[in-house]
Amino acid sequence: MAADPAPSPWLVALDIDGTLLHEDGTLSDIVGAEVRRVDALGNQVMLATGRSVDTTLPVLDRLGIAPEYVVCSNGAITLKRDTSAPLGYRREHVETFDPGPVLNRIRTHLAEALFAVEDAEGNFFCTEAFPDSVLGRSYHVVPFDELAAVVATRVVVISPGHDMEDFLDVVERMGLHKVSYSIGWTAWLDIAPDGVNKATGLERVRSWLDIPRTRVCVIGDGRNDIEMFQWAAAGGGRAVVMAQAPEDVLAVGTETTTSIDDDGVAAALSVL
Repeated sequence: MAADPAPSPWLVALDIDGTLLHEDGTLSDIVGAEVRRVDALGNQVMLATGRSVDTTLPVLDRLGIAPEYVVCSNGAITLKRDTSAPLGYRREHVETFDPGPVLNRIRTHLAEALFAVEDAEGNFFCTEAFPDSVLGRSYHVVPFDELAAVVATRVVVISPGHDMEDFLDVVERMGLHKVSYSIGWTAWLDIAPDGVNKATGLERVRSWLDIPRTRVCVIGDGRNDIEMFQWAAAGGGRAVVMAQAPEDVLAVGTETTTSIDDDGVAAALSVL
């Protein structure tokens, strides 16, 4: 009697900030070891992040993995491993949009905010200096009109003068249309092309790898992970939310793991 075929590998997609990395940028040894264990079993362990390409690839080095694909910029950029590329990955799929209308709309509501735009090559343009932890150290300061003319993969808006509740109220009043946006832990708005998010990038990767929807496991903690959780849950996969996530994020997961301080990623992966 023939043996049952081996199950398909898992597609494991991990958010970075607040999921893998602590606020101070540290990675738990326990989490790193568990990520490498699951990867070594033949599963497709990858990153799905709002970060730019330049701030994402060093995390792969720290984890000690080299996945076939990586989703960056909240789904706007999908990388494919390519040993001939300068950093070992090339841009396989890029979504862009005209940021001018949304930037001008936001500016009328958040005149004191900091604005930045990322282009298809990963270059950042901003109206004034941003914290290094947000864009990295390489960016170009340009006038607002020039910023609005860049063909964008995403727009980043930070409004230091607002607390979170006030910021959420302002974003609600803006009524943003024809773009996809998410709100971070602080007064941070991350805007992608219309209909683009981590879920759209991951579905593209899942299709390329031909992995069943039921063998998807996503882990995250932020509002920019909500579509990713909904996508995984709808296909019968695992949508794992970190315990410290906001209530509206916890509500869309299929399960909750422990917090980042208690190595929640390692706990979630331990059953694979």
